[in-house]
Formats: sequence, C-alpha cells, structure tokens
Amino acid sequence: MNRNVTIVMYHYVRDLQRSRFPAIKGLSMERFRRQLDHIQSSYTSITVNDILLALSSPEVPLPPNSILLTFDDGYSDHFTNVFPLLDSCGIQGCFFPSAQAVLEHRVLDANKIQFVLAAIPDVAKLLEEVFAWLPEYRTKHALETREVYLNSFIEKHRYDPPAVILLKRLLQRELPEPVRKEIVRRLFAKYITADEAAFACELYMSVDQIDCMRRHGMHIGSHGYSHVWLNHVPAATQAIEVDRSLEFLSAFGIQKNDWTMCYPYGGFDSSLLHLLEDRKCRVGFTVEARIANLDKDSRLTLPRLDTNDLPS
Repeated sequence: MNRNVTIVMYHYVRDLQRSRFPAIKGLSMERFRRQLDHIQSSYTSITVNDILLALSSPEVPLPPNSILLTFDDGYSDHFTNVFPLLDSCGIQGCFFPSAQAVLEHRVLDANKIQFVLAAIPDVAKLLEEVFAWLPEYRTKHALETREVYLNSFIEKHRYDPPAVILLKRLLQRELPEPVRKEIVRRLFAKYITADEAAFACELYMSVDQIDCMRRHGMHIGSHGYSHVWLNHVPAATQAIEVDRSLEFLSAFGIQKNDWTMCYPYGGFDSSLLHLLEDRKCRVGFTVEARIANLDKDSRLTLPRLDTNDLPS
C-alpha cells in the first residue's frame, strides 16, 4: 500500500531570458512545461485533501507515484504563468503567499536580497558594502567584528556558494533586525528601485488573483505574515506571525480549523509546532529534500523536493 508522496517546491516561474532580471534563480516557462509533461506521464497528481484523508487513517492509501505541487511566496508568476497551465491540466497547486507582501505592497527582505544578487553578480562587492556600512550602526546596536561574521557560517547549501550564504545569513537573521532591514533597504534602493510599492505590485499576486485561484480549485495556505525565520524569533512573535496570516486567509473563506502552513525558509522549532497544534493547523511543509512518507513523517513537517530535483 502506497503512503509516499512527492511534494515539489517552486518559487519563480517565468520567461527568464526576456525578464528584467534573467539571473534571478527561478524556473523558465519552457522547463516548467516540460516538467508538467513529465508529471502527467509519470505521476498521479493529488490534492491537499487527498493527503488529509490519508493522514486520517493508516489504512487509506495514496495513488502510486503521487505528487503534490507547492508554490511559495505568492508571486504574480503563479497567477499569470502557473495557474492557467495547472488549470488546463486539472492539477491542484498549493500556493503560499506572504500576507504582508500582498496587503501592504512591501517587498519581502528575502526577495530584495534575491533581486540585488540578480542585478549585481559580484557578491564580494556587496559584502564589502555591507561591512563598510556596519560602523554607522555600532553606537546603537551590539555588532560583532567583521572577522567574527566572516568565520561564523559553515553551513552548506545545495545551490548557493559560501559567499552568497554569508550575505544572506547576515541580512536575513544574524545582524540585529533594525540593522539588517535598513541595509537591505539601502541595497534595494541603490541597485533595484526606490519605489518599493510599485515593485511589490508587480512582483506579488493581488487579493483578487489569489481569490480567483481558490475559486478555481487551487489550495491557499499560510506562509506567515512577514516571511521571517520563525525558528529565530520569540514565541510571542511566532504567534503574531501565525495569527495575522490566519486573518489574511480568512478573507478567502479559509477556516481557522482547516489550514496549512509552509515555513518561510523552512524554519520551525518545537515552540512553533506546539503553536500550530493549538491553532489547528492540518499540515506543515518544510524544505527538507526527500519524498514524504505519511507513516513516518509528522504531518506538520512534511518534506519537499526542489523543482530542480525533477527532470525538465
């Protein structure tokens, strides 16, 4: 009896070569179409409800070669490029927009960093710029020395080289929040645009677009409110992030006892898992790269493969 499901994670899906940022790390439309052809010939697409039904009883099987497609961050790519293809194929996609980006027209810091890296391939130059700005903040914030930061990051990433990991970690979680947010703002304004709201309206889906996808059978879940590392913030902040995202989902008729969670950056901890249990979360998706087994994996920490793990 099959209890395995291949859950695939997507972000940008666009005509990369004709876009303003061809170096952004995403999937081209050509490759996405080829993946859909491969999925339709080699897998059985299932829905979130299929997973929930199987999780309700160990006696409920999944179809052979089950697959579920998930899309993080709520990009306009997902409405204009992905949704029409999924709809025509009869495949349910699971979409996880960050509420702040949609409601406040603010570009997520993670996306600001991605676009800066896409525009400025010289990562060493960007790091030097960041370190040159740090003395401006030392009088108000406790900062480590340059040497400490340079030697702090030994983690490896499947796709990013060490210099990119260093830049991302500094600007995503290691520097004090006011410092990293201000530096990211400065980099984005310098290299991309000072009109953040206009860029956000172009980058992310609107409420109406998300609602349209839900009405056509797509699944909409939580990706937090402001896309923070939820395992690097206090429990009180975790609760605010989750509760504000649930308010956002309620606008689409999603009940507070029937929702799913996709962890920003894949970050979670025991405090967050207890909170999700208390808030009646049905399923949680991580970024651990392997096939999910519903008999062995916790329903709140299901692994997902990256799109690059599928043939295209």
